Amino acid sequence: MARQRRYGVTQRKDRWWVEPALIGGGFFLFVIYTTVSALLGDNWKFEIGPYLSPFFEPLIHPGWLPDWLSPAILILWAPLSFRTTCYYYRRAYYRSYFLSPPACAVAEPAKRYSGESKFPLVLQNAHRFALYVALIFVVFLWYGALRSYRFEGEWGIGVGSVILTANAFALMMYTVGCHSFRHLVGGSLDCYSCTSFTKLRHRTWSLVTVANEHHRLWAWVSLIGVGVTDLYIHLAANGVITDLHTWSSF
Repeated sequence: MARQRRYGVTQRKDRWWVEPALIGGGFFLFVIYTTVSALLGDNWKFEIGPYLSPFFEPLIHPGWLPDWLSPAILILWAPLSFRTTCYYYRRAYYRSYFLSPPACAVAEPAKRYSGESKFPLVLQNAHRFALYVALIFVVFLWYGALRSYRFEGEWGIGVGSVILTANAFALMMYTVGCHSFRHLVGGSLDCYSCTSFTKLRHRTWSLVTVANEHHRLWAWVSLIGVGVTDLYIHLAANGVITDLHTWSSF
C-alpha cells in the first residue's frame, strides 16, 4: 500500500504528464514576463499616443512611487487575485505545481482530502470578492480600448486599437464566464418563470453560460492576449516597432 502512495503511480499508458507540464510552463513564463514588465518602471515606456498598456489601466502614478518601480504594481493585484482564485486555475496549478493530484487516476501521497476549508486554501473563498473587483477593471479596459480610437481630437484606428479591443473582449468573456458570476446572475434561482425579473435573469444567465461553457479557452486566450497586448504597446512606445494607424501624427 505504501508503494501506491508514491507520486505518479498509475496504470495509464498515455502521456498524462504533458498537459500539467505545459500548463505549468505557460504559467511560469507569464509570471516572469509580468514581473519584469512591472519592475522596469519608466525605463520601459508603456504608453504611446492613445494606447495604454492594459497592465497600467487605469493609470495611477502617485508621487511617492519611486521612478524605478512601475505603477503596474498598483493595478496587477486585482487580476492576479481573480485568476489565482479562479476555479479553472486552481485545478490547473494544483496539478502542475503541487501535483495534487497529478492527473486523473494518478496517485498522490495524500491520505485524505479536507477540501479548501483550512488555511491557506480557505483564502480561495475570496474568489467571489475578487470577481467584483475584476468586473470593475473590465469597464476600465473597455474605456481604454474605446479611447484608443481617438487621439488629439481626431478619430482614427490603428493596429494597437484593434489589439486593445480584442484584449478587452477576451478579458470580458473570461470574467463573465466565471462560475461565480454565472451563479450570481441566475444560478441561485429555483423558478425562472415566476416573474418578469426572473425571466430577465434567466436570459442573462443563458448568455453568461455561453462564455462559461468555454471558460478554460477564454482563460488562456485572455492570459496570452493581455501579455501580447502589453508587449506590443511597450515595443511601439519604445520605438522597436512602428504602429500602423490613420492619425496624421502620434
